Amino acid sequence: MSDEVYSHGHHPSVTAAHAARTVATSAAYVEPLLEGGMDLLDIGCGPGSITAGFADLVVPGSVVGVDSSADVIAEASETHAGLLNLTFREGNVYDLDAADESFDVVHAHQVLQHLADPVAALREMRRVVRPGGLVAVREADFGAMTWFPAVDELDEWRGLYGHLARGNRGEPDAGRRLPGWAAAAGFAEIEVSSSNWTYSAEADRRFLADSWADRVLHSAFATQVLERGLADQQTLRRLAEGWRRWARRDDGVFLMPSVEILARG
Repeated sequence: MSDEVYSHGHHPSVTAAHAARTVATSAAYVEPLLEGGMDLLDIGCGPGSITAGFADLVVPGSVVGVDSSADVIAEASETHAGLLNLTFREGNVYDLDAADESFDVVHAHQVLQHLADPVAALREMRRVVRPGGLVAVREADFGAMTWFPAVDELDEWRGLYGHLARGNRGEPDAGRRLPGWAAAAGFAEIEVSSSNWTYSAEADRRFLADSWADRVLHSAFATQVLERGLADQQTLRRLAEGWRRWARRDDGVFLMPSVEILARG
């Protein structure tokens, strides 16, 4: 969101996967706490599918979605133009264009893992939340992901992604670090939970595998890996086929865990 390099980029294979996320699949831990009339800020909103779900839940309150990508903000604004209590704008998580104590809820989903200074980002979220308000953050943990059956190419993919992400000043194992980051940011009360995305049904396996096979070959992930000499095109083709081979297994399952925090004070 600042000078960091986003490891995924905004290729259609990435934004399509993000647009499939909903409040139910990605923010169920905070949904019961949302009430009509709340003002909510969604940081790193991407194409806005979760953000739009929040807007429905807090009517007549307002929702603002912020992202560093002008293209993604334009897409979100067009897609969700019918929601009158929802606006999207470009923004920087380290320097939000918002007054102190502006929002009842500040939400970020899979954002901190891409930042060089997640604690500073959390401090900025804390600045703009109202007294008694809530900062809700969910982060995946790549090192805790597991799958069956064993596929060597998926192990190689995870190692390559971790190398790239850390080279971009991010932390792919953000989930396990999230509570500590929140404490370092000064929150007095931190409630921790976890949840999984589970890919087992055939359609779900194919969705995940096709998404990552395309990313491995065509997204900013591929471009950066090739430019930095971390892998060659032949290796990327092999990793993509490994994803698709896993998806063809009727007994295939992939677990993608995230840690969530509800932080106050």
